[in-house]
Amino acid sequence: MQTGTEAEIESKRLRLQRIKMLSHWLDDAVAIPGTSYRVGLDPVLGLLLGGGDLVSSGFSAYLVFEAARFGLPRTTLTRMVFNLLVDTLLGAVPVVGDVFDVAWKANSKNLALLEAHLQAPRSSQVADRWFVVLLLAGFALVALCLAGFTIVVIAWLFKLITGS
Repeated sequence: MQTGTEAEIESKRLRLQRIKMLSHWLDDAVAIPGTSYRVGLDPVLGLLLGGGDLVSSGFSAYLVFEAARFGLPRTTLTRMVFNLLVDTLLGAVPVVGDVFDVAWKANSKNLALLEAHLQAPRSSQVADRWFVVLLLAGFALVALCLAGFTIVVIAWLFKLITGS
């Protein structure tokens, strides 16, 4: 039977394992043949107009939420969400954004921030639950507005092309 501390350690280990696995799938799942470079599902999902970037942003926000449960400081969480904002905003630009998604790898950057914190925790102000909720809600609002804008532009282009 596990004690409370052993159960907490096991829970954290499993959470970190989930974060690493999802980050790998989003950023580094497949090697590009003939190179040592890897890509994941994030740029592939970005090819799906409108909704793909939104789905990818949702997975990335989930990773930040899970990372926040490790007691990260506000500055680290803010950097993580900034990485996601850059990925979401620049990744939404047609063609150029897809190339950017392949190179930026926000989830891998965020995993590195989490692992750095776990190796050498700082005594900075730990983010409380409301800070995390507001930070991720702000990110979700930006991602939803961007997806909505993309859908409006696609509908406008469709009307322009079809004349209806």
